[in-house]
Amino acid sequence: MSIFSIKTKLVGGLLFVSLFGNISFAEDAVLPSINLQKSPWTVVALEKGFFKEEFEKVGTKKVTLIPQGAAELLGAESAAVGGGSLAIAQRMVYPSTIHRINGLNTVVVWISEPSNRYRTPILALKDNDKIDSIKDLDGKKFGSSRISCYWSSPFESLNSAGIPFDSRLKKGKVRHENIDNSAVAIAAVLSGETDATAVHLAAPAYTGPWLSGKFKVISRPADDGVYVNYAGRVTYVAHKNFADKYPSVIKAFLAAREKTREWAFDHPNEAAEIIAKETRVPLEIALFQITHLGQWEFMGGEPNANRARTAIKEFLRYYIANGDDILTQKSLTDKEVDAFIDGRFFAGGSYSIYN
Repeated sequence: MSIFSIKTKLVGGLLFVSLFGNISFAEDAVLPSINLQKSPWTVVALEKGFFKEEFEKVGTKKVTLIPQGAAELLGAESAAVGGGSLAIAQRMVYPSTIHRINGLNTVVVWISEPSNRYRTPILALKDNDKIDSIKDLDGKKFGSSRISCYWSSPFESLNSAGIPFDSRLKKGKVRHENIDNSAVAIAAVLSGETDATAVHLAAPAYTGPWLSGKFKVISRPADDGVYVNYAGRVTYVAHKNFADKYPSVIKAFLAAREKTREWAFDHPNEAAEIIAKETRVPLEIALFQITHLGQWEFMGGEPNANRARTAIKEFLRYYIANGDDILTQKSLTDKEVDAFIDGRFFAGGSYSIYN
C-alpha cells in the first residue's frame, strides 16, 4: 500500500471520528474485579451465584461488596462512584439527578418502575397526640436528608397541604433540619428535637424503629403525584468513563439483579435468611425488606429510555415551579437529561437486558 493510500485512510478515519464520536470497534475492556454496594439484594446475588454466573461471562472473576459505612451518610455511595471505589451505585432518581447537576459525571444505566404511596411516608411519634395529620406540622420541625426522597417526597406533600418547607430562598411553615445520618434522624424524633421525618420503611436503619411500634404514619405521597410517578424512582448510576469502558460488565450486573429479584420473590424466606446473616439484621427485618409494599431493592425496571427521560424532566419542572432552592439555581436542560439516561442499557440498546 502506498504512503498516499495510508494517509488517505488515516484522514478519512479522523474525519469519521470527528463526525460520529470516538467509536471503538474493539471488544469491551475486561474488568478482573468489581466493587459493589452491600445491600439486601447483592448479598443474595453473591450467595446464590447469580453474580458469578453473569460476571464470568465477561471476565470479571471477583466481586467485593462494600458496606455503606458505619455513619450511613446518605450520598456516600455517589461520592464512592465519583472516586472510583464503587463501580455502580444505587440511589433514588432525585438525588442522582442533583449529584449530576453538581458535576458528578454519571449516567443512569437502570431506572425503576414508578414508586408507590408506601415507599416514603411521613412519621411522627406514636404517643405524640399533638401531631396526627400532616396539617399538624404547621410551625413544627422536620428532620431529614435534604438531597434524598426524605425531602423530595414530603416537599410535595407539604406543598399540597399548604404548609411548605422553609428554604434558603423563602420562609415556609415547616422548619427543615438537614440530617444526612439515618440513625440521627430517627433519634431526633425520639428525643423531641424534631417533630417528624420521612423514611423508606424498608431501609435497614428504619425498619427496626418502625417495627418497634413507636412511630405512626401521618401522611403518604399521593398516588397521582410527582414523587410516586417520577421523582421516587430508583436508579443505578455509573461514572460515564466506567460505562463507556465496561458496558458488558454493567449489563452483567443488571442481568444478575433481575435473576436475584425473581428468585427472591419465589423464595422470600430463604432470601431473608441470607440477608439476615450477611447484613446482620434480625430475620424479621430481612423478610420485611423483601415483602413490604414499600421495598425498593427488588423493584422492577423501566425498560423504555424515553419514559425514563420523561420522568426526570417532569419532576424537574415540578420542583423548579414550586421553589426547590437547588433546582431553581441550577438544573439540567432537556438535552442533558437525554444524555443522562444511557440508552445503551434500555430496550433497543446494544447492552440492554430487555432485548
